[in-house]
Amino acid sequence: MPGADRGHNPSRFIPVLYFCRGFASEGFPFARPGPERQTAPMFNRLESVVQRFQKLEEELGNPDLLSNQKEYQQVVKERSDIAPVVEKYGHYKSLKEQVKENQAMLEREEDTEMRDLIREELADLKRQLESTENALILMLAPKDPNDDKNVILEIRAGTGGEEAALFAADLFRMYSRYAELRRWKVEIMDANQTGIGGFKEIIASINGKGAFSRLKFERGVHRVQRIPVTESQGRIHTSAVTVAVLPEAEEVDVYIDPNDLRYDVFRSSGPGGQSVNTTDSAVRVTHIPTGLVVICQDEKSQHKNKAKALKVLRARLLDAMQAEQEAKIAQDRKSQVGSGDRSERIRTYNFPQNRISDHRINLTLYKLDMVLSGALDDLIDPLATYFQSEALKGE
Repeated sequence: MPGADRGHNPSRFIPVLYFCRGFASEGFPFARPGPERQTAPMFNRLESVVQRFQKLEEELGNPDLLSNQKEYQQVVKERSDIAPVVEKYGHYKSLKEQVKENQAMLEREEDTEMRDLIREELADLKRQLESTENALILMLAPKDPNDDKNVILEIRAGTGGEEAALFAADLFRMYSRYAELRRWKVEIMDANQTGIGGFKEIIASINGKGAFSRLKFERGVHRVQRIPVTESQGRIHTSAVTVAVLPEAEEVDVYIDPNDLRYDVFRSSGPGGQSVNTTDSAVRVTHIPTGLVVICQDEKSQHKNKAKALKVLRARLLDAMQAEQEAKIAQDRKSQVGSGDRSERIRTYNFPQNRISDHRINLTLYKLDMVLSGALDDLIDPLATYFQSEALKGE
């Protein structure tokens, strides 16, 4: 898109809380959480949470607390917030004790049939233990302040020409199907289509609970390896598409001085109904201090296109400011994994082998067809667990 320069003047923005983007470099080993990997910081913190919970229980038992309703409500809320963690940790310790008991029984038992039964139960307990530890990691890790926000999704064809544009369309369908499975709403903000069904660029908003918390792991360069429909020799080509996932910014997140904006209206050039193509309904908004340009022409109404353009612009400005904040502290953050560079290749989609590989955690799945149909949780769940555990280490 023209003018997509990300330079900016941070003095024009309202400060927001820094959050760790958490991109890892290619080839970084995936440390799978499990009962064998009990990191001291995590369990030290869990014990502290239990102690705090017990103290809050004692405070609630004090009749004098009821005389101060404000303080009473604060104690009740804090107890309610950490109670699920305490309960889950208690379940974890119970499972761990059962694993220990079953292992001891296995060593003592001589009957072959009984040993097989114990092994089967032990395997199931270990799976539960691993699942519970993963849940604890997610519950304890620092919460990204943007996790509850809606998403501005931007997909752009990179190297590969028409084939890259076709893959951009494939990715948009994948995210749309994933959103449908999670009952999120997808609305196209702007699209630049090619002649055979691809997209040079498509921008959409995705609204729904936890949208950013799940889709933030998708930002980066997605590489595809397949035989293009335009290839007559049957050769496999490699193309690339970039995906940007921006948290939708509210007016309180980013202040935009109206005097810093320039609006231009023009006739839509895309496909559409009569009024779309015959009236000056398309809107181009330029943020003069940064040079950021957003075009929206999907709606028949100039007013609606203007509102959409401002929504995208606000998200890009927030993202630019947060990126600068991250860059400043990344050098000193030992737990920072990878460069976080947007140009980093995060995933490869190999069609001939039905293979999808996420290079950040060395995860490979032979179910590319299912993932493209919206089964993204098989990738997002391990990514979320990994980056949350890394964030926990950095506390």
